Amino acid sequence: MLAKKDNFNWRKRINIVLSVIFLLMLLLSIRIFQKSVLEHNKYKALAEDQQKVQQEIPALRGKIFAQDKTSGENYPLATSIQKYSVNVVPKNIKNPGEVAAKLAPILNMEEKEIFEKINNQKLYIPPLKKALEKETADQITNLNITGITLSAEEYRFYPEGSLASQVLGFVNAEGKGNYGLEGYYNSELVGQKGMMIANKDAEGEIVSPNTGQDSQNGSDLILSIDHNVQYFVEQKLAESKDKYQADEATAIIMDPKTGAILAMASNPTYDSNKYNEVPQDNQKIFMNPAVSYVWEPGSIYKAICMGAALNEKKVEPDTKGTFSNMAVVDGYEIHTAQDKAFGEETMTQVLENSDNVAMIWVADQLGDETYYNYIKKFGFGEKTGIDVDGEVIGSLLEAKKWRNVNRANFSFGQGLSVTPLQMVTGYAAIANGGKVVKPYLVEKIIKPDGKEVITPAQTVREAISQESAAKLTEMLVSVVDNGHGKKAQVSGFKVAGKTGTAQVPNPSGGYYEDRHVGSFAGFFPADNPKFAMIVKLDNPKNVEWAESSAAPTFGEIAAWLLNYYEIAPNQ
Repeated sequence: MLAKKDNFNWRKRINIVLSVIFLLMLLLSIRIFQKSVLEHNKYKALAEDQQKVQQEIPALRGKIFAQDKTSGENYPLATSIQKYSVNVVPKNIKNPGEVAAKLAPILNMEEKEIFEKINNQKLYIPPLKKALEKETADQITNLNITGITLSAEEYRFYPEGSLASQVLGFVNAEGKGNYGLEGYYNSELVGQKGMMIANKDAEGEIVSPNTGQDSQNGSDLILSIDHNVQYFVEQKLAESKDKYQADEATAIIMDPKTGAILAMASNPTYDSNKYNEVPQDNQKIFMNPAVSYVWEPGSIYKAICMGAALNEKKVEPDTKGTFSNMAVVDGYEIHTAQDKAFGEETMTQVLENSDNVAMIWVADQLGDETYYNYIKKFGFGEKTGIDVDGEVIGSLLEAKKWRNVNRANFSFGQGLSVTPLQMVTGYAAIANGGKVVKPYLVEKIIKPDGKEVITPAQTVREAISQESAAKLTEMLVSVVDNGHGKKAQVSGFKVAGKTGTAQVPNPSGGYYEDRHVGSFAGFFPADNPKFAMIVKLDNPKNVEWAESSAAPTFGEIAAWLLNYYEIAPNQ
């Protein structure tokens, strides 16, 4: 009986074991079926992912070119170059001391510093050094050190350093354009990155490309700026700023018929290649004073008021009046610049003498609403729409809020603020038969496929009639020939323009007694205008009037420009 019982227990155990084995085999079969059949696609995808690698294909940022009339070619102002970073896998470095000794003289680093960074078992450390030139990178490559690799990166490069830097802006460390054209046209310049999907072997090395999307490089920009004109203007501004001990200097040259900007320059400036070296408390230098800074323009604004009065038939160039040395408006005394009464004057002589009191009378003939509308027609109180980052509007009080004293001050350019670009655009309108054109810097965009997009000349509106513009032009020529603009003259050419010696507002109220902004705005040749220009010098300290600072600077640039473009003098 006991033997039979033992035999039964033994068989029972065998059955249990077999049942468990059967159950396990069944579960395993179900699991295999699940993985190999039901989840086949999932694990196939995982396997493929382990055999593939995705790699980003960078897009090259578009270039920015100025024109060069002398050669007929385009001159690069902004381009991109490759520089290299030194990457280290410390774990793969066999002899850190020896490697540090070899790298130190090439990288211009201390041997000890390199040794401390690579003497460990890490798989990654930040690059030993970045932005290496190709020659230096080649030296490291030639060492053939296991654990040392080099990676190429795109860097923005400005071949001319500070030339037109406030027009161009710069590209930051993240590859985004900041300020100027780099900021405004960033989406055009940056292009589109691509993606490569490739196969890799068991060691993780790429063995063959598979699929992906090609990168698309950014568009190139061809500027209306002439490289040689820009260079000369920048040199002349630096010279004038030093000569007249000014704080800042700005100049703009525009084609009055098309709005094309031939030069836009300011001083002081900076090197776009070294933007990161500019101290934080001086980073306002990144802004373009031609479009981002405003000032009360003073007497150059008198041409705007006089143009409105001519167009409304309130005055003619020979209309006469007798004016005192001062006028009282809303209880405020307003004097002529030298507190001098000019007696009887024609309207032409009013501009020649830059008579504030007479201009108050001219504005009175217009009235608030009419004068305000002409200010707006000339483009003040709004952006010009130029294609560059940072343009501001300036300040212009609405006509319904004017008092008599506001209208009086506006007649000679006080109490409102404008940008240099707004001001030269206003003078360009006079030169262009009364029609305001939209200024632009990019003349042509060249797409990656070679397609060219050309900027058309765009007339915004008519500020005054052609007849009124012609009369005002002759008056402004007389200012240069007989008035305060004599030093802007160019032998053999008619120059139309006006000086401005503007007071500087004191934040505490009133105006500084010891500061002024000298400016000269005009166009030439006056009988067939090719160029509209403004020169502005902030706070010159050794001259009192713009006729002795901005006017001669204007004249010197004008003479060079007419010669450079080979424009024949009047016969």
